Amino acid sequence: CGSIQHARDVFDKMPERDVVAWTVMIAGYAMHGHGEEALKLAKKMRQEGVKLDYVTLVCVLTACSRSGLVDEGYHYFDSMNQDHGIAPGAEHYACMVDLLGRAGRLEKAKEFVRKMPFQPGTMVWGALLGACRVHGLEELARHATECILELEPENSAAFVLLSNIYASASRWDDKSMVRRRMGDTGVKKQAGRTWIEVNGQIHSFIAEDTTHPQTKEIYSELVRLFGQMVEAGYIPDTRFVLHDVEEEQKDVSLCYHSEKLAIAFGLIS
Repeated sequence: CGSIQHARDVFDKMPERDVVAWTVMIAGYAMHGHGEEALKLAKKMRQEGVKLDYVTLVCVLTACSRSGLVDEGYHYFDSMNQDHGIAPGAEHYACMVDLLGRAGRLEKAKEFVRKMPFQPGTMVWGALLGACRVHGLEELARHATECILELEPENSAAFVLLSNIYASASRWDDKSMVRRRMGDTGVKKQAGRTWIEVNGQIHSFIAEDTTHPQTKEIYSELVRLFGQMVEAGYIPDTRFVLHDVEEEQKDVSLCYHSEKLAIAFGLIS
């Protein structure tokens, strides 16, 4: 729920901490972008004689990826066999590809995939595909997508990501082609949904949702907030709006994402 300090307080008060407790705390730091804290905890874990296991190292590499700690990521990955007696698995390779991709080192990421001692799976190709979306590499994205679909023909996420990449490059014909291919193969994408709990009741939203009883108030709150953001100097990044529409309409689409609807509802409740 985001209370990382409360989690650490509980962790510190534990009379005994096994590898699971250490790993969960490291994972918490990783998820919240506290890479340095995650690495400090991993170091302390070793100092107290608790061995980092397969899952712990996935969490450590994830922490490096989320915080842009490239050198540290390489250090832990390269030391897995020698220091921990663990052969890197698909999850560790996927973390490294994600780390390099987030850092903009796409050539290194491709080289990493190419030199893997076993065939990369959907996890690794998915990490590379995600990096392609961030950096707008359409042809590499197409290759990664085809590799994923060879392994999992009904993987809707790969189709959607490639479609999004084409949309961000204004390649609307290619985007339509991907969507048609999804339809031809019977692959369907579930609408993204955001949940929020208010006064003990769960409310859910999809993008541009108008089904909530307080829709009018929610949208009014978002318009108010969006106006304040623009006055403060906010410039919407419309590259990833997935429709061939005017810029003004793209701004509207960005304003009414499911997460923003949920937050606005929380604010007015």
